[in-house]
Amino acid sequence: MTENASRATKKSEPEGLGETVVVILQALLIALVVRTLLFQPFNIPSGSMIPTLEIGDYLFVSKYAYGYSRYSIPLGLPLFEGRILASPPKRGDVVVFKLPRDNDTDYIKRVIGLPGDKIEMKKGRLYINDALVEREPIEKAQTEDLYGHFGPVATYMETLPNGVKHKIIEIQGDDGFNDNAGPFVVPPNHYFMMGDNRDNSTDSRVPPDQGGVGYVPFENLEGRAEVIFFSVGEGAPAWQFWRWPWDLRLSRMFHAVR
Repeated sequence: MTENASRATKKSEPEGLGETVVVILQALLIALVVRTLLFQPFNIPSGSMIPTLEIGDYLFVSKYAYGYSRYSIPLGLPLFEGRILASPPKRGDVVVFKLPRDNDTDYIKRVIGLPGDKIEMKKGRLYINDALVEREPIEKAQTEDLYGHFGPVATYMETLPNGVKHKIIEIQGDDGFNDNAGPFVVPPNHYFMMGDNRDNSTDSRVPPDQGGVGYVPFENLEGRAEVIFFSVGEGAPAWQFWRWPWDLRLSRMFHAVR
């Protein structure tokens, strides 16, 4: 190797390292922008949204769906007040939000009540503004009841006043702990959330001082659940790829959340 070639090689080494660092920083910046402004991954840790969402589902949440608040920013940094580019959720949306009583814990539920709505549960039936919400029995889902017994449970297709249809289950029939609750009148700029697993969901039917959710401020909404991109059986860590042939739930992957 000539002296000039040797010098060129030595000069190119730090340049190559610098370019690699720049590429890594650019990738991290793009990931941060996507995570902050567009999509956030979220995994389902509990069964409160069965049968719509199962424990072990991984989904993407659209951060832009309702605009941005301080809770759209990583670590919840208080960079501004209220929401910017705000767009209110629709009844029936499945939403990730910060639990109002600590403004830190992520919850996922379905929007049932809009600001000003009157919500009430009577003998397991949902009433919105004094009108009974339609439901019809469908094929029973298989899941655990409150006593750990696995088997078929009462399953219904519920139709909300705006026409949104979604499945719910009643693992205790119409005599669950929260099957008689309310009436609740949703305050301005707040929302009433419920789980699709009606008898196993701590939601807006339970007040914060009793460990529940209560009304959820618009500011606390993080985004709308869009699609399940990955799903493994309950208790199977997603990183244990050698278990995927047995634990992956392929039938649930790439399904839109409705």
